[in-house]
Amino acid sequence: MTRHSIAVIPGDGIGPEVVAAAEPVLIRAARRDGVDLEIERFPYGAEHYRQTGETLPNHAFARLEREFDAILVGALGDPRVPNNEHARDILLGLRFRLDLYVNFRPIRLLHPRLTPLKRAEAIDFVVFRENTEGPYVGRGRALHVGTPDEEQISEEVHTRRGVTRILEAAFRWADEHGRTRVTMCDKANAIPFHRIWGECFTAVGAQFPDIECEHRYIDALALELVRAPERFQLIVTNNLYGDIVSDLGAGLVGGLGLTPSANLHPGRPGLFEPVHGSAPPLSGKAVANPIATILTGALMLDALGHPESAERIEAAVQRVIADGPTTPDLGGSASTLDVAHAIEQAVDG
Repeated sequence: MTRHSIAVIPGDGIGPEVVAAAEPVLIRAARRDGVDLEIERFPYGAEHYRQTGETLPNHAFARLEREFDAILVGALGDPRVPNNEHARDILLGLRFRLDLYVNFRPIRLLHPRLTPLKRAEAIDFVVFRENTEGPYVGRGRALHVGTPDEEQISEEVHTRRGVTRILEAAFRWADEHGRTRVTMCDKANAIPFHRIWGECFTAVGAQFPDIECEHRYIDALALELVRAPERFQLIVTNNLYGDIVSDLGAGLVGGLGLTPSANLHPGRPGLFEPVHGSAPPLSGKAVANPIATILTGALMLDALGHPESAERIEAAVQRVIADGPTTPDLGGSASTLDVAHAIEQAVDG
C-alpha cells in the first residue's frame, strides 16, 4: 500500500469533534484505493497554550515540515485566549514559514436546496487567494495612540514575485482542469499599487492563449457573484479580497460548514483546514457539521495524488446531503457522528 504520514492538529471548540468524525471517512476512502494514512496528533491549541504558553514550538515546526506529507487542522480559536494569539501563531506561522502561497477554496453547490438564491443554477468555481502577502504580513504602525489624532496604519505588500506565482498557479490549474475562463479582481481604480496585479495578469495570461482572461473590480465582482455565480470558473485575487470572496462563495452554496480549504506550495506539505471556525458555543453538543472537514480531507487526498479517493468522498457527501441524515444547520436533527458515519457507509457505494 501507498503510505502517507498525516499530522493532525484537532484544535479548539468543535475542532476535535469534527476531526474525530472525519478521520474514519478519510481512512476508509483511502484504503479502498490502496492508500494507508498514518495519523499523528499534535496537542497545539488553546488548552495547550494556556497550560504551557507554547503556540507552535520550533521543534514541532521542524517535524511538521520534514516528517509529514500533509497537515490537517480542525479549527482554532478560543475566547479565553486574548486576541486568539495562539491561533494566529499556529495558522499564520505555518502558512508563512512553509511559504504556502496558494489558498485554494473550491465553491460548489452540492444540492439545489442549499443555496439562498431564488434559482438553483450550477455553481462550481474555485478561488485562488494569494496567501502570504497583502495586509496579512502585519506591517504597519500606530501614531498618537490615545489622542484624538490617533492613526492605525496597516501596510499592504504586493511583490511581483508573489503576484506572478499565484497567477501562474491559477492558470496552470485552470489549464489542467478544463477551465476556460480566469477572472482576476483588484481595486486598481482606487488603489494605484494594485496595478501590479493587472500587469502580471496580462503577462501570465498571454502564456495561456486558450483561456479567456477577464478583470473585475472587487465591488463589481461581489455584485456579480450574487447575481450570476454560475458564470464564474476560477477567481484569482489578493489575500484580503480572496478571504472575503471565498466566504461570500461559501454563503452561496450552503455555508462555511460545507466548504473546504487548502494552503499549498508545490513540493511542500500542505495545510488543510475547514474555515468555519471553532464555534465554542457548539462545542460538546454533537451538532457541528463535519462535512467541511471531510471535504477538506478529500482535498488533502487529491493533493497527495489520489483523486479517486477524493471523488469517492465527494460523491458520498452528495448522497448524504440529498437523502440524509444531516445536522441542524442543514435542517436535520442528526449528530456530528451520525452524519460522518452515514458518509463513511456511502463511501462504499
